Amino acid sequence: MHPTERAEPTGAIKMKLKTLLAKHKTALVARWVDSIVETYPPETAKFLKNKKDQFQNPVGHTIVAETKNLFDQVLEGVDREKATPFLDRIIRVRAIQEFTPSQALSFVFSMKYIIREIVGPEIDTEALDQELVDLEASLDFMALVAFDIYMSCREQVLDIRAKEVQQNAYLLLRRANLLVEKPGPRPEDS
Repeated sequence: MHPTERAEPTGAIKMKLKTLLAKHKTALVARWVDSIVETYPPETAKFLKNKKDQFQNPVGHTIVAETKNLFDQVLEGVDREKATPFLDRIIRVRAIQEFTPSQALSFVFSMKYIIREIVGPEIDTEALDQELVDLEASLDFMALVAFDIYMSCREQVLDIRAKEVQQNAYLLLRRANLLVEKPGPRPEDS
């Protein structure tokens, strides 16, 4: 089986770490949302943080909602099928906005640092190092799934742009009467 097809690389996180993370869920998710928003230009980030209405700020709303869902996936053990729609809704926007792959996906990795920042001392006190390693492996797996989604979205964007260029070239040639029409399907028919 290919590593990116596995539902959980090292098993679900153990109960002690899961309980600790669940206890700090609000702070962890809020910081994760902030880490995503901070990847945008300052004016955009300010808008995403301050506009709470889902219709005035669909991107910000999506980031908040899907980050909560992804955090639940982290707690339960990352499953490709379950995590894909949540990741897709965040990454699809980032792929269209011309983020590089590393910029688009860095938010997945940032959760490792956020966990260490917020609950690191408690992890050390409880001697949960191995559980943390397992959790980080799950986040790495989530990043692999996210990369597949990003590449698929970028391929779709490039395909749309190529068809647009082809259509525009056809229309320009046709307007300039430089096109010799022959029977068969035309680009505008596809």
